[in-house]
Amino acid sequence: MFELFSYGDAGWGDEILQGLAITVQLAIATLPVGLCIGFLAAFASMSRARPLRFLGFGYTTIMRGLPEILTLFVVYNGAGLLINAALRWWAPEASPIDFSPFAAGVVALGMVFGAFAAEVLRGAFQSLDRGQVEAGRAIGMTGRQIFLRIQLPQVWRFALPGLGNLWINMLKDTALVSVIALDDLMRMTKVAVGVTKQPFTFYLLACLIYWAMCVLSELVLAQMERRANRGIRRA
Repeated sequence: MFELFSYGDAGWGDEILQGLAITVQLAIATLPVGLCIGFLAAFASMSRARPLRFLGFGYTTIMRGLPEILTLFVVYNGAGLLINAALRWWAPEASPIDFSPFAAGVVALGMVFGAFAAEVLRGAFQSLDRGQVEAGRAIGMTGRQIFLRIQLPQVWRFALPGLGNLWINMLKDTALVSVIALDDLMRMTKVAVGVTKQPFTFYLLACLIYWAMCVLSELVLAQMERRANRGIRRA
């Protein structure tokens, strides 16, 4: 059995590791995209302008109600058509652009992550004491200084547990990109199963790898939470 996981033509060890690398790269690339979308949607939903509030709440409501795999299909098939249609209108002589599965995975998972993160961040912002903001204005701090020095550190502390859960869910959702032919861990596992006819062995290995990544993430998140809550007295 161990020969199945060796390197080279005789085993699948190198293919599995390559798929793992793609999975980790996809998750790391999606995180900042999702956080940016989450902050923008949270700010929009808390805006005093009614159109922005409608846009923010509408985005989070729609995206949280759609299955992740459906969002992935729509982005992968629709975004490429939209980009090429705009390119043909702008430069008819230009050659079509191939929208890669990796980019589609980052965009789709980032949109889903951002919708859920927006609600976490909105709740964190609403948990802040408004008196601190008024105190910052009273001593002459600008809006940017208030956000960076007063609001953001506390929002980070309040939102970190929820964002950590979203990260773990997103890490597992990366397995969905295998359906659009991205050679991630799940797709390489399926290929190995199809060739070797050993489904239990390779699917069990994939389960252990995903579990190990989630456990490692939980350990890192626990350390981040301890650091974010340093100096906070527990009741």
